[in-house]
Amino acid sequence: MVRIKDIALKAKVSSATVSRILNEDESLSVAGETRQRVINIAEELGYQTVAKRRKARGQKQRAQPLIGVLSCLSPDQERQDPYFSSIRKGIEKECFEQEIFITNSIHLGSFQEHIFRELDGVIVIGRVHDEAVKHISGRLEHAVFINHSPDPQAYDSIGIDFESASRQAIDHLFDSGYKRLGYIGGQEKEHTLKDGQSIRRTIEDKRLTAFLESAAPQPEHVLIGEYSMREGYRLMKKAIDQGHLPEAFFIASDSMAIGALKALQEAGLQVPRDTAIVSFNGIEEAEFASTPLTTVKVYTEEMGRTGVKLLLDRLNGRTLPHHVTLPTTLIVRQSCGCTAKEVT
Repeated sequence: MVRIKDIALKAKVSSATVSRILNEDESLSVAGETRQRVINIAEELGYQTVAKRRKARGQKQRAQPLIGVLSCLSPDQERQDPYFSSIRKGIEKECFEQEIFITNSIHLGSFQEHIFRELDGVIVIGRVHDEAVKHISGRLEHAVFINHSPDPQAYDSIGIDFESASRQAIDHLFDSGYKRLGYIGGQEKEHTLKDGQSIRRTIEDKRLTAFLESAAPQPEHVLIGEYSMREGYRLMKKAIDQGHLPEAFFIASDSMAIGALKALQEAGLQVPRDTAIVSFNGIEEAEFASTPLTTVKVYTEEMGRTGVKLLLDRLNGRTLPHHVTLPTTLIVRQSCGCTAKEVT
């Protein structure tokens, strides 16, 4: 039998790329020439996707479950966000190792009812409003939610304790001797469906909640925009222009922190001499920033892998819903002015 791995070797791309091309994943950014080469090799070797094999055999005869991944972000947003793209990477790796391939990659903004009718289960990435949860669960029996827990009594879910993890970062700054703290963050969004369209609503961000309760900051030292590198740059420039820069910042994402570092560098300010930084997420780029970032590491790939395992467990007969809270690790680097170490 022809395997995805056989096609990948011949096409000189990864197995995950082959799987996503053959299953028409719109979020995959790949050259048209590469896409066509993979398709041609698959046809040459006589490979059929899971969906095609299902139609050929009939539903009762299929050996593999049909799994969809539903992302609340658009393909462009997901590609630009290392946090969510890493969750998807974990899903893809676990599916590959389990020899199960993602049949459909769905985005809430292009939601189509008929796709769900062909699936055995779906993994949802991102925060969805109760209306959207009911919309999904009403059409599909098995759903696992990653980075969101709509109802632990009813649905499988995987996440982290954002508030506790944030307090760990903030306490580290206080323990390091900093007293006057600032905050740079984005707006946490929840997604829903209305008249077939994806709508985003601003909701509480536990990182900000933890900061306000722990740091008692001056209002002008709390700067909120959108979760992006560009916004981190803009908001730090605003903080610099205001004067009286805080002794340290808790920045709610590594991407925003990398943008903030650039703004400080352009202003001739040094980290941590002029202001220290602790950020959040633990993406790979944080280690290689102009000043390596102290950050709260979130195990996003493991979140994706765990989502696949929970879904397969459900499909194998488990009825009791499970909620998994993964730990985080504070990784200490130069940006906070302390000796490098890890704090779990």
